[in-house]
Amino acid sequence: QVQLVESGGGLVQAGGSLRLSCAASGRTFSRYAMGWFRQAPGMEREFVTAINRSGSSTYYADSVKGRFTISRDNAKNTVYLQMNSLKPEDTAVYYCAAKFLAPSTTWTPPVADEYDYWGQGTQVTVSS
Repeated sequence: QVQLVESGGGLVQAGGSLRLSCAASGRTFSRYAMGWFRQAPGMEREFVTAINRSGSSTYYADSVKGRFTISRDNAKNTVYLQMNSLKPEDTAVYYCAAKFLAPSTTWTPPVADEYDYWGQGTQVTVSS
């Protein structure tokens, strides 16, 4: 069982930056690929970014490429989402998710159903 706790959300003006963190419980964090998803009011949950177990590979939605950066610190059991040049359309609840990956296996980063554990979410609001 893995518990995920997001933090770092808040209110920011357009063009500003925020850094989200997702802290994971347990000793096996490095066995999990991690993803960030977001959900705006009245919208479906959408993929934002993901990172593999070692941090050597990252994946981004087109809408955030060049503005958002995912990273992880396996020693701290934490994954980060640095968000720069924020836009009002980035307003959403942001969720982190964990996908257990056996060695030499892969997953489909944008598919929410592939993830095993989810955090409770953190609100990000970008004002214009």
